[in-house]
Amino acid sequence: MDNVSYIGLSRQAALQRQMDIVANNLANVDTVGFKVEQQLLSSQAGAPAKNENVRGPALFVIDNGVGRDFSEGDLRSTGRPLDVAIEGNAFFKVQTPGGERYTKDGRFALNPQGQLVTASGHPVLDAGGGTITLDPANGEPSISNDGVVSQRTPQGASTQVGKLGVVRFDTLSVLQKGGDNLYVNTSNATPQAANDVRLHQGMLEGSNVKPITQITNLIEIQRSYERVAQMIQQNNDLSQQSIDRLARVS
Repeated sequence: MDNVSYIGLSRQAALQRQMDIVANNLANVDTVGFKVEQQLLSSQAGAPAKNENVRGPALFVIDNGVGRDFSEGDLRSTGRPLDVAIEGNAFFKVQTPGGERYTKDGRFALNPQGQLVTASGHPVLDAGGGTITLDPANGEPSISNDGVVSQRTPQGASTQVGKLGVVRFDTLSVLQKGGDNLYVNTSNATPQAANDVRLHQGMLEGSNVKPITQITNLIEIQRSYERVAQMIQQNNDLSQQSIDRLARVS
């Protein structure tokens, strides 16, 4: 196999991975707080094939992983008192068995103990790192724009039960997917309190995936894959023709 085939195969492998990423984006177009992903590519120099008299190295396509666009999705009203959306570049803090995690998914609920939890059942943390527990004897919670969670007692008094922990990171690349629509801090970076963002009760942040863009990407990926396949086939045909001619001469 010569350089053209090797390079073409490296490009096809990258295109297959790219198609998986785009398909995942489309599958999460309605996922709350989902952030669109894209493939990160680079080239790597490799030694040319021995049967090719090529000066300089051959450049192969390298998949360097996935990048995410953390721009905000559209906010939509749900009317649920435990749904909360963040207006601004920040994340809710969540406690999991594997440690503290971060999410844009504000579909909260109450577990049997009255704790505020995510849709997957993980406790939502307050600004101080503790959990938020609501009293079932009191009224529906009220969540202010700065994250203060309050309830009214049967006597009509308002009592604060906690404040949602909302943080941001200076470098978003430290966040990696951790399952359950959560992100993991993969570095020693310390999250900072995001006191300048606004929270909206009864609303959720939608996915920032643009379906038309992703469908267009799928079409372009398919066409690119076909062009590379044709290039490899044409190169193989030329090689076979050369071998046939040499055989006839000999």
